[in-house]
This record gives sequence, structure tokens and C-alpha cells, in this order.
Amino acid sequence: MWREAACAMQAADSGFADVLTTTFPTAKALERRRNEAYEGMVELIGRAKAAGRLREDFDSSDLVLLHMANAGVVNATGDAAPDAWRRVVALLVQSFETPARGLLPALPKHDALYRAMLRAGPAAVTAQERDAGGA
Repeated sequence: MWREAACAMQAADSGFADVLTTTFPTAKALERRRNEAYEGMVELIGRAKAAGRLREDFDSSDLVLLHMANAGVVNATGDAAPDAWRRVVALLVQSFETPARGLLPALPKHDALYRAMLRAGPAAVTAQERDAGGA
């Protein structure tokens, strides 16, 4: 299903998983492409909400959380249960649909999520890069 395509790529390629869950402030071309993809997703989210398919309190930051959760499942299950991510993604995607079944806890602040993406990256991300991207 198209809604699971990025998660499937994430499960198949750990490098792609890093691209989805990590930010690389010094890789300007990569960050430009990521921002283009993000803007497209924001537009798609707006259209899905307008069509009544996506819960109103869904936020683009929820996609970051989805990919972080998926990366954790993929890393934890590895070869032992290589398709476990499919169930987790299906559960999450269904929870995004309308009708909403209850209120959600507050979203993490944008800058806090950004800092988490910096920490999730490879060890090559320096403290200076982290400090440049925060706040």
C-alpha cells in the first residue's frame, strides 16, 4: 500500500532509515531534498484532512515519530521477525484515520524533535552540528 512505501524502504535499507529519522545539517543538498519531500507531505496531509480521511489533530511531526518508531522495530526485530514492522505501521496508520477515537497527548516541540533527529544520527554528527540545529 502506498502509505507504507517509505516504511518498507526504511525496513529494506538502513541507510534510507537514517535519512528518514536523522537530520544532517551540513549536507545541504540532502536537506534541500528532504525539505521538498516534507512540503509535499504537508500538502498531502492538508488534502487528506480536507477529504475527511485524516484525523484533524494529525501533524507532520507525527510522520517523524512514525519513522522513528518503525526504525526501532526494524532494528529490534532484525532477521528474527523481518516483517514485524508491517504490523506496527498498519496499527499506526489506522490510528491516523478518521474518526479519531480519542484525544492524543501533546506533540513534542518542533525543536525538541529536531534535536532528537540529530542525536539519532551517525556518530559523525558533531556537537557543533547539534548546537547549530537546535533551538
